[in-house]
Amino acid sequence: MGAANKVPGVSGGIVAFVMGFYETFIYSLQRFNSKSANLFFRGRFKSFYQYINGRFLSLLFLGMVMSYFSISKLLDYLIGRYELYVWSVFFGMIIGSVIYIYNDYQSWSLKTSLTALIGVAIGIGISLLDPATQNDNLWFVFFCGVISVTGMALPGFSGSFILILLGNYVLLLVDSVNTLFDTFVFILAGDFGFIADTEHLRLLKVLLVFTLGSIIGLVSLSHVLTYVLKRYKNSTLALIMGFITGSLGVVWPWKKTIFKQDDFGETLIDANGAQIIENYQRYLPEINIHTISLILFIIFGIGVILSLDWYGKKRKQHI
Repeated sequence: MGAANKVPGVSGGIVAFVMGFYETFIYSLQRFNSKSANLFFRGRFKSFYQYINGRFLSLLFLGMVMSYFSISKLLDYLIGRYELYVWSVFFGMIIGSVIYIYNDYQSWSLKTSLTALIGVAIGIGISLLDPATQNDNLWFVFFCGVISVTGMALPGFSGSFILILLGNYVLLLVDSVNTLFDTFVFILAGDFGFIADTEHLRLLKVLLVFTLGSIIGLVSLSHVLTYVLKRYKNSTLALIMGFITGSLGVVWPWKKTIFKQDDFGETLIDANGAQIIENYQRYLPEINIHTISLILFIIFGIGVILSLDWYGKKRKQHI
């Protein structure tokens, strides 16, 4: 989930959905309420840990953090050098996710079909929006945290892509995260010179506010989703499936990044020296060896998800 949340167009919630622990994840987050707060502040930490399904959440978030500083570093490298191949694998994985959840869904009706189509339309509409410019105002950063975390709670709703639309993807998921990683390296090396670096401290403060917004947004959204899932489960799942289907347009492999330019045709640069993304231009590929190789990577991505589905069903048969 951590690696998936880092990639624009890919939702960490898809991982939870496909692996079969999505509802457990949402219901566990929903346990952060007045009762859990009462247990915590009364010092009943063991009861608090059990009530919030602490073993599940702690293992999940530990894995996410580890992947964020390991797998996501690998993804950054691969996207920088083999972008089309990476997008092809993700495109295939989302197709596999769509095949998996549509085959597993048994509650189709006119109502749920229309709901799924609405989800598709929203997903496509979001993918066609133009990105904004970077904004490091702390209130806006907090808002970014609240909004971007929807990618974990709503499969198909990419939090990273939302940050691109808001203009803060590089600031929050690249610069700030790398600054935190550098901070750990400095501390382990006994070098505390970063304390006097105002830019370093600014990015740490930005990351702290973003994290706070993400936590509050995730817990709040989990309460809303728990309420909705209990009362409108079939329609909610149909809407989520629509989101996932609509998100295919975001990770379409054959696309070019369009950068913003000034009146003289020069590419605009943000405060951190990064090129400002305006949008993505999608195109239909020509039939050649390169295209065939990308299609094979798409098939590989589909196979990964369907293999996980096969493994999950086989495992359930043995339990």
